[in-house]
Amino acid sequence: MDVITLGETMVLFTSKSSGLMRYAGDFSTKIAGAESNVAIALSRLGHKSGWISRLGEDEFGEKVRAFIRGEGVDVSQVTLDEEADTGIFFKERLTPEEIRVKYYRRHSAASRMRAEDIDEEYIAGAKYLHVTGITPALSDSCYETVLKAVGCAKRNGVPVIFDPNLRRKLWTEAKAREVLLKLSGLADIVLPGIDEAEFLFGRASHEQLAQQFVENGAAAVVMKLGEKGAYVYEKQSSGYVEGFPVEQVVDPVGAGDGFAAGCISGLLDGLELQEATRRGNAVGAMVTMVDGDVEGLPDKKRLIDFQNQTSKEDVDR
Repeated sequence: MDVITLGETMVLFTSKSSGLMRYAGDFSTKIAGAESNVAIALSRLGHKSGWISRLGEDEFGEKVRAFIRGEGVDVSQVTLDEEADTGIFFKERLTPEEIRVKYYRRHSAASRMRAEDIDEEYIAGAKYLHVTGITPALSDSCYETVLKAVGCAKRNGVPVIFDPNLRRKLWTEAKAREVLLKLSGLADIVLPGIDEAEFLFGRASHEQLAQQFVENGAAAVVMKLGEKGAYVYEKQSSGYVEGFPVEQVVDPVGAGDGFAAGCISGLLDGLELQEATRRGNAVGAMVTMVDGDVEGLPDKKRLIDFQNQTSKEDVDR
């Protein structure tokens, strides 16, 4: 296995009409989850990925598992829970610019993940473990599950990639800061957004924030700067990696997951971290041009074509 990740995936209902949800009569359904987005993206880019989670033993659980398995992701470590439901959430389009999201995930099957769900041998067989800050926010048992997975990875020499993916509504700021700092310190590579870095360390320059992650224990930091690209910091080198211009952003949700997958894909292909980050920038940009979390994720050919076309346009200008 190239990459293993773990976390909650839910069914997303989006009203087909704009305005208050109370007036909506029709909804479309999609699958959404940060970690499974990364697993699917890596699969499309030609890598072997596995996803660990819990789903309700219900129709939504079957829908999620079948969809992710259909994208070529290994779901052999997914547990079906007959005592809890699969999480769902709703997207309300008040206007094209104003969107509200309502989650129904409390006491979901995924929130009942526990350390016993982690098979150390499965983790040991991976080249990378990817975790986010969403999963430990779901429950204490989920936090213990993440710590177990990270511990298994470190004991077996599997590098850990951590995306803080801060969700303020899921926990208190004090608890979030404590847990995200701990996991950042255990990770080999941290992928924070600039807002997450400032949440953890306060306002400072990109260079200072990145250095604080390394002082906290990480070996390398790739800080996401939105359309500007990213800042890469390692003890041996550092530098900015330009982003890819997007004429019209259709849906920014999932761009960070695409970025993470692009970076990991580059590392799996033997690229240096800065060049792998360029691939991450490209995948993230492509995701924003399509509605949905995974609908815009490219395969390797589309990704290379996009990168080459953008580079050509830069030269022509």
